[in-house]
This record gives sequence, structure tokens and C-alpha cells, in this order.
Amino acid sequence: MVTPTYDDIEAAAARIDGLVRPVSVAPAAPGTDPLWFALEFLQFTGSFKARGAQNFVRAHAAAGTLPEAGVTIASGGNAGLACAWAAREAGVPATVFLPDTAPPVKIRRLRDYGAEVRLIGPEYKQALAACQEFAATSGALSSHAFDHPLIAAGAGTLMREIHARVPDLDTVLVAVGGGGLFTGTAIAAQHAGIRTVAVEPANCRSLNAALEAGRPVDVTVDSIAADSLGAPHVSAMALAAAQHESVRSVLVGDDLIRAARRQLWDEHRIAVEYGAATALAALLDTGSGAAYRPEPGERVCVILCGANTDPSDLVR
Repeated sequence: MVTPTYDDIEAAAARIDGLVRPVSVAPAAPGTDPLWFALEFLQFTGSFKARGAQNFVRAHAAAGTLPEAGVTIASGGNAGLACAWAAREAGVPATVFLPDTAPPVKIRRLRDYGAEVRLIGPEYKQALAACQEFAATSGALSSHAFDHPLIAAGAGTLMREIHARVPDLDTVLVAVGGGGLFTGTAIAAQHAGIRTVAVEPANCRSLNAALEAGRPVDVTVDSIAADSLGAPHVSAMALAAAQHESVRSVLVGDDLIRAARRQLWDEHRIAVEYGAATALAALLDTGSGAAYRPEPGERVCVILCGANTDPSDLVR
């Protein structure tokens, strides 16, 4: 296992400078409200994945290891979109393997980016196996949706930018799937002395289960947010980052994820996917308390990490 360092995040920031959109950070309400939103759903390709994909592709291009056969990846959708976009920008083809349950909106956008799309099996693990076989036979460079130090370091540039915009931040809330964004976020947050709250759907608890077992373990994937957070297990580097004392792991139910997504639309006119709303769901009070309750005056930022969704169900 190679876990990225903060120096790797700095190197990624230099490598992708000018190739991704700098994040906008906005207060959740007027005045001195201590809650902030990191609007990363405005990123190219509609999610934070653009950062890791550009870092991965540009690092290989600089090293002369980007083949004419292009790149290939297995993804629930967002990583595939970012990989296809980064490959197109670098002038090489992309072949993306998806579960056949992937949302049509993501499949359409992949094809718009010029990717060859292959739908394999009902779960990510089947798509991953097919992707690995394709890489071995085609000569394409195999990327990964979350389990690669270049991907995690690229994702970590987001937290680096958040800290620059809100230097007195105390806590960041981030949704967790396979752990690429979480790993980069936690490493950058630890460098800045900021706490990280890792938020997962109760039925997609790859990080929470790994912390409980002391190692990555396979988990059940059954959540409304599974298309972006449905990794069957977390990466070893994510587990290592989560074992730091500054990290807290919390779980939220699908009902809260739905409520958070609806609240973002109703109160802020922000349309995000369920995976992005998962981070905010940790702050919603169910009557018996929230999964994470900030202390009075605690300055908190919620990362809204993606918006590759069909917003039609938000309009009543």
C-alpha cells in the first residue's frame, strides 16, 4: 500500500493547475453562520473525480507511460466520466466499464465525452474484473475509481483549496465510497489541523466496517446513494487515514440522505446527487439527535462533491 502524503497533494495541485475549476466555498446562510458548503459539484464532469483523473493522466503523460491504447476504468459513473474527460483532453481513448445498473444520465454523458461504454453485471466488482481483463489484453492503462495514490492525491487538492478559502475551519464533512476523496481530504485536513467526519450510508459502510474489523472487508451495497458510494470495500490507504485521531466515522440512513438532498434544493436551489447529499445528512436532526452535532461556534464545511443526477424528481 502506498499512501499519498501532503507533498503528493502539493505536487498534484501544481500538475493540474489550470486544468480543473478552483472550488467555490459559500456560507450556507447569510450572516455569520458557521456552516459552509464546498460547491465541488460545479467541477468539470460534475464531480470531484476530475481532480484525480487529471492528476493520474497528466502524471503518466509526463512520465511517458500513457499508451496509445488510452486508459480504462471501472466505475459507478463519476470516476468514469472524469477519466473519459481527462483522456479526451490528453488526446487518448477511454474505455469505461460500468455496472448495468448505472444511471442513464451518466451513461449518456460518458458517450458524449467519446468514451466506449461497456455495461457489465449488476455490481461494481463485475465491472472491475472485466476492466482488469481488458487492460491486460489491450495494453490500455488501467486507472481506478478510488484506490490509487495519484487519484487520492488529486482529490486532496480540494481540501487544500477549502482551507485556503476558510483558514479558520474546524471540521470538514465528506461522503465516503471507496475512499479516494476521503483519503485526500483527511490527509490535507490533518496537515491543516482540521477534523474530518467521514459520512457513509448505513448500508454502504465500507470505511466504518473496515475501522471495526481493523482491515478492509467486503460489505453489503444497498443504498439510494450506491451509484456513487457503493464500493464493496474501502481502500487500505483510506483505512490508514481514518485511523488518525482527528477522524470520526458516522452512518446515515437513506431517509436522511433523501431529506438532505431535498433540503439542498428547497432551501438553497442546489441540485446534487444522493452521494453528495450524504455528507449533509450527518447534520440533520432526526429528533433523537444528528449523526454529527457540531459544538457551539464550530466552523464546519460540508463537501458537496457531485451533481451527476436527474433533477426532475426535485421539482414538485
